[in-house]
Amino acid sequence: MGKKDKKVTGGIIVAAGKSSEGSSTNPLLKIGSITIIKRIVLTLQKASVSPIVIITGYKADEIERDLVNYGVIFLKNNEYENSKKFESAKIGLDFLQNKCDQVIFTPVSIPMFTTETLQIMIERNKALVSPSYHGKSGHPLLIASELIPKILEYDGNMGMRGAIKNTGVKREWINVDDEGIIYDTDYVDQLDELLIKHNQRILHPFVKISIEKEASFFDSRAKLLLILIHDMNSVRGACRHMALSYSKAWNILNQLEGELGYSVVERKHGGSKGGKTYLTKEGLEFLKKYQQFEQNVRQYAKKEFERLF
Repeated sequence: MGKKDKKVTGGIIVAAGKSSEGSSTNPLLKIGSITIIKRIVLTLQKASVSPIVIITGYKADEIERDLVNYGVIFLKNNEYENSKKFESAKIGLDFLQNKCDQVIFTPVSIPMFTTETLQIMIERNKALVSPSYHGKSGHPLLIASELIPKILEYDGNMGMRGAIKNTGVKREWINVDDEGIIYDTDYVDQLDELLIKHNQRILHPFVKISIEKEASFFDSRAKLLLILIHDMNSVRGACRHMALSYSKAWNILNQLEGELGYSVVERKHGGSKGGKTYLTKEGLEFLKKYQQFEQNVRQYAKKEFERLF
């Protein structure tokens, strides 16, 4: 490709709810007209962070309904009431460690950091990066994927801070002109004051891309289904992570195969745990082409939007 490939940056939002530490933030709290979790997702997406993983627990079904069309992956911490927030973070890190070069991590309680802050952190090309505002440290945190195994093995009582120290890598602090990195949902008045500025910064073209004949048969939701099947070798497992019913998933796959005229998935039976489902060679090639097409269209849309608006 000539230039060095751009790093893939994934995202983790911990929104599991009340933990054994006693702290809790309602992910469905609204700042402006949208929930705080949707606001964080939009901010991450504008910075081209993908895949985005949401760690759920309390009100998991409601969170999934709120974000069902935003192309995010849901991982549930069933032990959220008896575990610490760091355990929820580990679930996301374990899932993403081989899927991207670096990870942006944040609790849902810090909803107003900006896309500009994310871009500065992402482009820093350091293993551990945190933002600060007038000397006060804040969120999110950027972690290079090569550090994730060391973080996952940490079982001390100092949470993420202890895990970061355990890596032996020095964290880099970046001064940013972004008050949103320091205010959590306990500071509602301050968050409201930041609202107009933040809404302007998440202004972006929202391009929905689908492939159609007489009707649409492939879109971002179908794309996520194929990605998760490829990752998990399981349609049922894929459904569990994207708030999709098993029957609906097979309807999507059957329609896709009917329109394309070839098999996209293959099922292999056997074993005590049942069979597995894989993408066919043609299915994987179709997915890769769609992702490239989607990326090209969105890059063009972003450039044109910035030029015209």
